[in-house]
Amino acid sequence: MGGSVKDVKSKAELDNITKSGEAVIIHFWATWCDASKQMDQVFSHLSTDFPKTHFLRVEAEEQPEISEAFSVSSVPYFVFLKDGKTVDTLEGADPSSLANKVAKVAGSANPGEPAAPASLGMAAGPTVLETVKEFNKENGSSQQANQVQPGLSDALKNRLQQLIGSHPLMLFMKGNAEEPKCGFSRKVIDILKGENVKFGTFDILSDIEVREGLKLFSNWPTFPQLYCKGELLGGCDIVIAMHESGELKEVFRDHGIDTIGSNEAKMSGSENGKGGIAQSTGLSMNLTSRLESLVNSSPVMLFMKGKPTEPKCGFSGKVVEILREEKVKFETFDILTDEEVRQGLKVYSNWSSYPQLYIKGELIGGSDIVLEMQKSGELKKVLIEKGIVQKETIEDRIKSLITSSPVMLFMKGTPDSPRCGFSSKVVNALKEEGVSFESFDILSDEEVRQGLKVFSNWPTFPQLYYKGELIGGCDIIMELRDNGELKSTLSE
Repeated sequence: MGGSVKDVKSKAELDNITKSGEAVIIHFWATWCDASKQMDQVFSHLSTDFPKTHFLRVEAEEQPEISEAFSVSSVPYFVFLKDGKTVDTLEGADPSSLANKVAKVAGSANPGEPAAPASLGMAAGPTVLETVKEFNKENGSSQQANQVQPGLSDALKNRLQQLIGSHPLMLFMKGNAEEPKCGFSRKVIDILKGENVKFGTFDILSDIEVREGLKLFSNWPTFPQLYCKGELLGGCDIVIAMHESGELKEVFRDHGIDTIGSNEAKMSGSENGKGGIAQSTGLSMNLTSRLESLVNSSPVMLFMKGKPTEPKCGFSGKVVEILREEKVKFETFDILTDEEVRQGLKVYSNWSSYPQLYIKGELIGGSDIVLEMQKSGELKKVLIEKGIVQKETIEDRIKSLITSSPVMLFMKGTPDSPRCGFSSKVVNALKEEGVSFESFDILSDEEVRQGLKVFSNWPTFPQLYYKGELIGGCDIIMELRDNGELKSTLSE
């Protein structure tokens, strides 16, 4: 074999090679796809590092019989075979995964050594690593972070381990112990102070690398995160449950977590009332009772400037807009109409500005926090967990997407940047016919991608819908165009 890539020109030629039972790796590519060309460099170098494996190249659109046999619907696309059977596949430009999958199928690049991933997540030799660096230089640092380092770098992993181990009890939170930036972080702080334990904190809002890295490291997608002697205990809900059951105190005792003396604990603000509110707020009992009643007067309660129909500040208006987008029923209180409530709630919540959003009596935060939670999907998750909204089924979501435009195209990529030749063809056909349409990138949402296959009983993409009805995929659209029926079909 000699470590070279062979271009396959027919299905018969491919069958002749695969029947040997040896390891075979096929790269499906296209001349118009830059990512294919970049990945072909990596593929060629891998063929040198693994000379005992067959490396084959197939031009996907020129060899439809072969492409169809392996269900190829986008490029670059890689198929890994052994003993004549497909054992793995890889879709997209991901050099790290390609090298590791090649190593898995072909064996170690260095005989007698295990094919362990290197620091870049690679299992191949230095020539491949060099090509990957060049690939990312041309494609931008964000792509490098997402594709060449699917795991954590050693440097970041070491840093996270050092941070986690910097205190026997370590809380990764939004804000700091004195000024929490979200209600969930605040609640955990109050519980830890109530337990009279010493702990360290790290503000994940101050370091995006730590924030995103810790999600992978701990396999825990939200914050706060509490660690005890290097072990993750959990987030807000788990800490609350452990605290209420008494288990948290037992864990601290078993792990030898130091407690603070009673005087020191009081100085730290460990005397907590209901909902983590300090009893010694200085508020009268009547005002405290009134505030508690207001906060709990609706499952979702917004203290704002003005009314939802007439917000008196942009921040209040933004939170109202977000809640409406989330289709949440909520009540409001105009703090401009009652100075006692306005000033008292700042003390009660230990939150100095407005608006303030509460869910089931718990402070979520202000405008910035709510906006950030909506963008990350955390707000929807909280609303579902608290029973405010029902979880939308994938079928409901797909129906909504399909009917969001009279002509709706589910494709790989976007109309301006298609990620496969078939999607590109359909986009061009629609544009040529002057058809107005909307699109959805199925590469951006795996749940929609897989769900739509079942919903439509159509296994490939693109898929074109008109008024909620499936028209078909690339071949059908091309046939309608060639017959002069495409525009009329989409305007009936």
